[in-house]
Amino acid sequence: MKKFKGRTAVITGAGSGFGLEASRIAAGLGMNVVMADVQQDALDRAVAEVEALGAQVLAFRLDVSKAAEVEALAAATFKRFGAPHFVFNNAGVGAGGLIWETTLKDWEWVVGVNLMGVAHGIRVFTPMMLEAAGKDPRYEGHITNTASMAGLLNAPNMGVYNATKSAVVAMSETLYQDLRLVTDQISASVLCPFFVPTGIVQSQRNRPAEMIDVDRQLTRSQLIGKAMSEKAVSSGKVTAAQVAQAVFDAIAKRQFYVYSHPKSLASVQVRLEDIMTPRNPTDPFAHKPELGDALRAQLRAVD
Repeated sequence: MKKFKGRTAVITGAGSGFGLEASRIAAGLGMNVVMADVQQDALDRAVAEVEALGAQVLAFRLDVSKAAEVEALAAATFKRFGAPHFVFNNAGVGAGGLIWETTLKDWEWVVGVNLMGVAHGIRVFTPMMLEAAGKDPRYEGHITNTASMAGLLNAPNMGVYNATKSAVVAMSETLYQDLRLVTDQISASVLCPFFVPTGIVQSQRNRPAEMIDVDRQLTRSQLIGKAMSEKAVSSGKVTAAQVAQAVFDAIAKRQFYVYSHPKSLASVQVRLEDIMTPRNPTDPFAHKPELGDALRAQLRAVD
């Protein structure tokens, strides 16, 4: 898809991070922008900013884990702008800790947002886009799903996050291949960012009350995971704006895999060699053993 002006973008997680930056870019390209986010105050601020750029904006408060809400978003989009041309299934949350310490509510929350949020977006918007393509040979569409490098690597102490992001990569690859079976007018991408300064480390701020374990304290591994993520994300040199631009560049080039840190693919290569050899999974801290030693010492410390 090379033409953007006058077309419509639907962006979840639009109140901050990649979603907000993508909304800014879409507005600059002359697109109509449907901005959806679970955090109302952040959404209100973001919408006001994007409208000030001259874009026609539809704001929608949305919990992507709720099928009915995603369906309502699609209906509102179609009523206002017709079928969208770009759908960015971007909303996501972060969580860490040893995988067996992940509670049922932790699983339900993270899977609901990171995995089912993307599934709902694909399920609801793809048929709408295919119908538009069937009616108009000039129609072009693109769907981008936000996964993570955690979808290509399985770092320790991040089990629930790894699981959901791996699933998003698999879903996106399947979406790409399925679309190729039925149309040349719609394509797909998967975004796999590494550590980029965004609000994902503060995901708990938007966790629904019914998904909170009221009397439960974070475990040692979860506290360590949170601290490590905050440090890694805050020290990231690649910006959310750069990542969002890479998303739009990929749309124009019909490029499937979108990376924020291409050098990290060396670790993916090692993982693939582990699988193909086969050999046991390589120590993820082999290149920086002091980090692995510190993490093991922290986790094995006796209170």
